[in-house]
Amino acid sequence: MNETRATNITWHPALVSQEDRERRNGHKATVLWLTGLPSAGKSTLAHTVERKLFQRGCNAYVLDGDNLRHRLNRNLGFSPDDRKENIRRVGEVASLFADAGLIVLAAFISPYREDRDLARALSKKGRFVEVYVKCSVETCGARDPKGLYKRARQGEIQSFTGVNAPYEEPEKPEIVVESDRYSLEECAEKILLYLEEHGFIPKQT
Repeated sequence: MNETRATNITWHPALVSQEDRERRNGHKATVLWLTGLPSAGKSTLAHTVERKLFQRGCNAYVLDGDNLRHRLNRNLGFSPDDRKENIRRVGEVASLFADAGLIVLAAFISPYREDRDLARALSKKGRFVEVYVKCSVETCGARDPKGLYKRARQGEIQSFTGVNAPYEEPEKPEIVVESDRYSLEECAEKILLYLEEHGFIPKQT
């Protein structure tokens, strides 16, 4: 699926660099990759951080797993190969958004370490921040806003991460937020603090 089939194509270099855009924006571009079990709170947290960044004058955008499967990745299912291609496409899009000077928040289960490593490799060095939204499978199952855990346990859904498909925890994520122990506000502030301390966004005065 990764085979390049197009021929007679040429890469056209940009006349406006990422650094040019960053100087105008007043902050650095990066990819915040939020990974975790279904119902861990990835999307809610991503949108909360996006809103806070927007209020601080930063250019940010959320790439949400369900949203992209409605259109860009609508031809992909949940087999290991389709999951891999899903993350590859998202990694490419996230890299383009970051090259345009944005802070990208990608909220995806992305259960396999190999696929997350690929997404990291598609970004410029030092511009990929893995955020592990850690939450016990018991808590995620109790939340279950879509009723998917229940359906998976009843055998109605196959290849459901956390029930009948694996989730490989990040080994060395840049940030860990425990969404079953801390509030949404506390988790969001932890991410913002990391961005401040590592020079991605200005510190608030």
